[in-house]
Amino acid sequence: MENSFDWVVLKSRHIVKDRWISARSDTCQMPNGTIVDPYYFLEYPTWVNVVALTKNQEVVLVEQYRHGLKKTILELPSGAVEAEDVFPLEAAKRELLEETGYTSNNFIETGILSPNPANHSNLTHCFLATDVEHVSDLKLDVTEQINVVLLPLENLIELIDNGRFLQTLHISSLFFSLKKIDKL
Repeated sequence: MENSFDWVVLKSRHIVKDRWISARSDTCQMPNGTIVDPYYFLEYPTWVNVVALTKNQEVVLVEQYRHGLKKTILELPSGAVEAEDVFPLEAAKRELLEETGYTSNNFIETGILSPNPANHSNLTHCFLATDVEHVSDLKLDVTEQINVVLLPLENLIELIDNGRFLQTLHISSLFFSLKKIDKL
């Protein structure tokens, strides 16, 4: 017989709930009867990120300020699945185009990640877009300031080693893409 480690939520209340984040405080009971109170839980929408490669094997990156780190860093084009997006692929195509002006007809999903299974409810869908081409100007949100950077694929590993490419979900997505194109 298999043991269940699932907790039972006895009570739940939202501490904050808006378009950017939803934070809950749960009272939970473990299978052994132990009560965990409070247990903080973050509800986010589904996220997407894109490893976009040009025909010259350059990765399309975005350089932007991240307030959590209080610094400007390099990342993959990424964002949230919005209400108008029926599938994560639609969000990936939209985010790539909005943040970089690049697009492609060649998108494949390379993996799905949990940002933090301990206290996040969402998943991140990772995509590889190949033969991307620049087709439009950026369409940024009012809170975004982005510089598009093209970087040879082989140089990205060096940036990870030097601590210049820090976003863990993006490094994981890059791993999936490198595996998919037989570069591991």
